[in-house]
Amino acid sequence: MGFRFPSIIQAKQILKLHFLLSRGQSSISATAAEVPKGHFAVYVGEAEKKRYVVPISYLNNPSFQKLLSHAEEEFGFNHPMGGVTIPCKEDAFINLTSRFNSS
Repeated sequence: MGFRFPSIIQAKQILKLHFLLSRGQSSISATAAEVPKGHFAVYVGEAEKKRYVVPISYLNNPSFQKLLSHAEEEFGFNHPMGGVTIPCKEDAFINLTSRFNSS
């Protein structure tokens, strides 16, 4: 059993490590320009992954932090799509994030 950081620190560490690990990949540089400042790309879906660009403010939400923890458990820091891959159904992700926007 290891030491656990607060969830927001973990989420930021996941994104920072992912960025550092994927810096040299040419596929990242092509899509990085399409992500506006203050946002990041995630890939969602079970069989076919769909790309979503979400605000960084989602990192403060406990439900989103839980999704990122699941992503870390399943993929570690080696995300096959070149961005953060979230292992959940697309409709569940849309439902969850729409609740963030309505509050």
